[in-house]
Amino acid sequence: MSSKEFLNNILISDNVVYEIRANLQDLTLIIPEISDMIGFEHKHPHHNLDVWEHTLYALSLSTNNFDIRLALLLHDIGKPHSFQEGEVRHFKGHPEMSAHITKQILKRLDYNEQYIDFICEIVNRHDTPLTKEDIFSNTSLSKIIFEVQKCDVFAHNPTKNKKRLEYIENMRMLFNEKDILNDSVSTM
Repeated sequence: MSSKEFLNNILISDNVVYEIRANLQDLTLIIPEISDMIGFEHKHPHHNLDVWEHTLYALSLSTNNFDIRLALLLHDIGKPHSFQEGEVRHFKGHPEMSAHITKQILKRLDYNEQYIDFICEIVNRHDTPLTKEDIFSNTSLSKIIFEVQKCDVFAHNPTKNKKRLEYIENMRMLFNEKDILNDSVSTM
């Protein structure tokens, strides 16, 4: 079985977290960069899990969609390489670093350039709020980014999540508005 088939089988399994845990040794052979996430503490009040456990929790909340799950698996892979130490650890630039590492991984696994760019854009934008213009100009990409964002948000510390949850609700309303507008246009 190729590395891509192996990754596909794990990420589209019904119990993605169980499969990742059961196959972690083999997974880290094809994506050794994952090892840096395991046990890497956020040391930030908005996170109550280490980077790897946060990633697994986000994956556990995802729909069974390979693109969403691949982006979630790699969305914070740059955190161990882009943190700023202080009283509270910060991760400025981690989406860009995660996208950079994701690109290297996906090239190594022989994905085509267009798909690599697609996944890297999702990873790069997982922490950037979507706008109404994003949703109306590219609804399908925005929906995938939103799904990744939603899983990521719910995997944060629930006691510090008020602003993120408000964002999720605002985005749901915008997507509903877009769907309503699409319905009214298609019935004309």
